[in-house]
Amino acid sequence: MASKDRILRLKEETRINILEAALNIVKVEGWQALSMRKIADAIEYTAPIIYEYFSNKDAILLELTRKGFIILSKDMRAAKEKHRLPEKQLEAMWLAYWNFAFAEKELYQVMFGVDVNCCLMCEILPEAEEPSLLVNDAIEQLMAPHKPSEDEICTKYYTFWSVVHGLISINMVRRNISDDITHEVLKTAISGIIRSIKE
Repeated sequence: MASKDRILRLKEETRINILEAALNIVKVEGWQALSMRKIADAIEYTAPIIYEYFSNKDAILLELTRKGFIILSKDMRAAKEKHRLPEKQLEAMWLAYWNFAFAEKELYQVMFGVDVNCCLMCEILPEAEEPSLLVNDAIEQLMAPHKPSEDEICTKYYTFWSVVHGLISINMVRRNISDDITHEVLKTAISGIIRSIKE
């Protein structure tokens, strides 16, 4: 039994090493440089061993996308739990989203296709739903006096997301705007959307 547990543990360690190697390659050389061969070289395995764990590069991208959504959800949940008022929760969650995008830039890029071809399979990941569910819950609370429909909540969510994601994308692709201006635009946009929800 102990040897079976050890084998499972070694397999999981190898799997994690493959994902970490992939992410390290991307951080140094960019997404276009990622290949199964480079991953194999980085962890000193043969390419066929990598294929035992992941059928192709897309499978690795999917797992990195899953990892990104798990981290993002955790960060947004923690930000939400620090506040009682839904408007404060919304502001904190979107700031956590922003911070994640730059702290985990490569994961964000693959999750949302910023400067890289994203993994379209991310739509099948249950982990991809949690960030929007957290935000929608706070929007629904804030709009409760108006008894909002699902479409109204969805519209407000996409208003938030399009503004914040748009700003992140601009800053990742073109770094010629100062951080102070960007943060001012971000906070102004978030507070303006929150005001429109409360009206």
